[in-house]
Amino acid sequence: MSEWEVDKPLGQCCGTGRKIEPGEEYFGALLEIDKELQRRDFCADYWESEKPNVFCYWRSRLPRPDEKKQIFVDDNMLMAFFERLENETEQEKVNFRFVLALILMRKKRLKYDATRDEDRQEIWRLRIVGDKSSERRIEVINPHLDEEQVEKLSSQIGQILQADV
Repeated sequence: MSEWEVDKPLGQCCGTGRKIEPGEEYFGALLEIDKELQRRDFCADYWESEKPNVFCYWRSRLPRPDEKKQIFVDDNMLMAFFERLENETEQEKVNFRFVLALILMRKKRLKYDATRDEDRQEIWRLRIVGDKSSERRIEVINPHLDEEQVEKLSSQIGQILQADV
């Protein structure tokens, strides 16, 4: 498994180079660069005028230095990101999606339904909790990560999304 190097937000707009001031709203985004997902931040005025092509994004506010860090990634955003990765086949993204599934199961947004084997892969079928369409199922490949790999990916997801996952 390859490692993800995740830069922490620098408080600078990736589009203009302008410093994002404490208290200012900005857009955090994941971009696919050299087949890796990397986080970039954009000031709101650049985002609204340029609409950069990104994998996924969220709106946030840069905290003031004396302000307690707030978690701004909600379960709906995690769910949307999980679903966006559905057709990805690169092992890194398959692993990432599996750990997101574990997180969403812990948050009671997904519920395990069944397992099947297909082409030497274990595939979990999950149900979306609270989905009015009780027939809707989601499948995720179990890449059989060890505990250390799951912990490392969970930490990287938290770094990318700046959330307590």
